[in-house]
Amino acid sequence: MDPFTTHTGKIAVVPGDNIDTDRIIPARFLTMVSRSGYGELLFNDVRNAEFPLNQPAAEGASILVVGTNFGCGSSREHAVWAIQQAGYRAVVARRTDTSPGYSDIFRQNAANCGLLLVELPNEAHAKLVAAGSGAEATVDLPNQTITVNGEKLPFEINEVTKGALVEGLDLIGTTLRYGPEIEAYEKRLDAFALPR
Repeated sequence: MDPFTTHTGKIAVVPGDNIDTDRIIPARFLTMVSRSGYGELLFNDVRNAEFPLNQPAAEGASILVVGTNFGCGSSREHAVWAIQQAGYRAVVARRTDTSPGYSDIFRQNAANCGLLLVELPNEAHAKLVAAGSGAEATVDLPNQTITVNGEKLPFEINEVTKGALVEGLDLIGTTLRYGPEIEAYEKRLDAFALPR
C-alpha cells in the first residue's frame, strides 16, 4: 500500500446519509475475477447526468465528502476498491450523536485497503460541504487536520489505523513486522514442528 501522510486535492461532495455498499458498487459487479476495473463502476446505478460526481466541479477530485453512515449494508471490499480506483485518496463523512460516519465493516475494509476515512462533527463537516465540489483541501494525517479555505478542521482517528496508513501497511505487512517474534514463538512449540 502507498503510505498516506498529507494529500492536497479537490473535493467532491455527494450529499445524503446511509449510502450503502450496493449503491457504491452494485452487487452484480462482484463476480469480476480481477481486483481492477471497479473505478468506472462507482455509483453505477445512480450516476445519471445530475449525479454530483458527473458535474464539472467534481472532475479530478480526490477527496470524497459524504453524509453519515456511509458504506452501510453488506460487506464488500469492492466498494473500497471502486472508490480508490476512481481516484479518491480519502473519504470524509459526518458523525452525529446518533450515527457514526461509517459502518464498522466498511471502516475495517477501508483500513485494510489503505483508504483513509475521516469523520467530522456536524459543524466542521458543514464547512467542507459549503466549500463545495471543486474546492481544494489538504488532509494531514500525522497532524489529524483537514484544511479548507484557510481553516484547519481537526479530526480523531484510531491510532493503530493511523499508524498503518502512515507506514503503508496492510494486515499482512503489519503481521510481517513481527516476523522474528513469530518465528521464535513457533520454535518453542511442538505444534509447529515438522514431522521427522
